[in-house]
Amino acid sequence: MEAESDTATERYRRRPETLVTDRGDGPAVVFAHGTLMDRTMFDPQLSALSDEYRTVAYDLRARTDQYVGPYDLYDLADVAAALADALDIDSFVLCGMSMGGFMALRFAERYPDRLEGAVLIDAMAEPYTEAEREQYGQLATQAREEGAFTESAIEVARSQLFGETTLAENPELADHWVERWHTYPTEAFYHEMHSWLDEPDFTPKLSSIDVPMLSIHGEEDVSIEPERTESMLDELPDSHQELIPEAGHTSNMENPEAVNDALRTFLDEVY
Repeated sequence: MEAESDTATERYRRRPETLVTDRGDGPAVVFAHGTLMDRTMFDPQLSALSDEYRTVAYDLRARTDQYVGPYDLYDLADVAAALADALDIDSFVLCGMSMGGFMALRFAERYPDRLEGAVLIDAMAEPYTEAEREQYGQLATQAREEGAFTESAIEVARSQLFGETTLAENPELADHWVERWHTYPTEAFYHEMHSWLDEPDFTPKLSSIDVPMLSIHGEEDVSIEPERTESMLDELPDSHQELIPEAGHTSNMENPEAVNDALRTFLDEVY
């Protein structure tokens, strides 16, 4: 695991240009995507914010040729630090969606001096339930064994990642991502899932993280319901939340205008 993780981290350190979209100048904002996503999910944010900020979105390990695990969220945090080094970014705001948000919390624990702030999009600190671990674990194992995503797995993912408003009024967004999922190696999806699925409760560590935090959460998120963030917000010393209407688990794509407004306000506060 250690050798594989070191190899993956070196890829980000030595060849960052192959893994990132880097736009704009100014204070840096680094975006880390969630499971089944890639860096293009943040195109609406890069377009909106690159006039004032250096905006960097990157592909996490599962969307690279270093997708074989096992690896965990701390390994992904080390990758983010290596990428920032390679791009000559000393300090920045780290913005992570779902898995990227889980990683951002670990990054804030391990590398607090590198952060001006962190944004958690549709993420939480509490662990997944046993029922969720069993369901998601079965999806990952089935995809790995069959070498393809079944239609039932696609429907589960579609319903978990997109809110009811998007599915009813903008199904093309979900369709776009379903097409991309069919191009992914299922081995990559398996290891991506298991980087976070069995992680213990992170809530007890939150009170020691003295980094400004913004939680952005879709009101229609059924994958992580908004109320599951309450304990996280209670424990973080410096945090607040913006709820995004008409958006599910991928709120930054489903209602980008509202998310961009929240991001810009937060960035104005920390920079």
